[in-house]
Amino acid sequence: MGLTAVFVACSFLAILISSPTNAQTAPAPLLPPSPAPAPAPHFVNLADLLSVAGPFHTFLNYLEKTQVIQTFQNQANNTQQGITIFVPKDSAFSSLKKTTFSNLTQDQLKTLLLYHAFPQYYSLSDFKNLSALNPVNTFAGGSYTLNLTDTSGVIHVASTWSKPEITSSVYSTAPVAIYEVDKVLLPMAIFRTEPPLAPAPAPAPETKKPSDLAPTSGGGIRSAPKSSESSTTESSAHNICISLFGYLVMALSSGLMLIL
Repeated sequence: MGLTAVFVACSFLAILISSPTNAQTAPAPLLPPSPAPAPAPHFVNLADLLSVAGPFHTFLNYLEKTQVIQTFQNQANNTQQGITIFVPKDSAFSSLKKTTFSNLTQDQLKTLLLYHAFPQYYSLSDFKNLSALNPVNTFAGGSYTLNLTDTSGVIHVASTWSKPEITSSVYSTAPVAIYEVDKVLLPMAIFRTEPPLAPAPAPAPETKKPSDLAPTSGGGIRSAPKSSESSTTESSAHNICISLFGYLVMALSSGLMLIL
């Protein structure tokens, strides 16, 4: 009896295992593909851009020295606001006396650099409307403001002691705008008097005149041209010789006539 029960149980289990209902499993549902991740925003590297444009080496060196370059870069990465920078050329710095900048404290130099930027992106077409809002606040804040003028497309950025013109658009794609200016912006809050210009360069030494005894094409030496005085003297001597020769001929003629 016990063996029979075991046999029946084993047979029942074998039937269950071999049943097609339990052998087949339902296929897994197909899931929709996950969306691709959004591409990371492209940030403009300000140091790289300024190092190849311009030349803006002096301005870039000051930015890196004061670490203002990192402040500008963080603002440039802010796609909601952006940044507008007015970058003086190297010649704009060299046109001023060297002590104009070497006598500044670290904080004054940092403020001067911040004074050259707006904490907002502005295209060239925006300046016409922006000029109606003068004075415009700069990155330096407080009383460090600028006045803009747009006259028939010629844009000037006026500070207390200078009024540079935007001479070129180096880069202008939101959120970053970089414009070249031909002078350094000079606020009265830093410079109480107008900074002096650099001294004029010393005149070039006079070049010596070529020698009168210049070699000729034939390899010989060309004699120096005679002066008008020597020419006159030679002409007078020649005339005297002719006169003496005439008198001598007349005297000889008279003597012969007397003899004959």
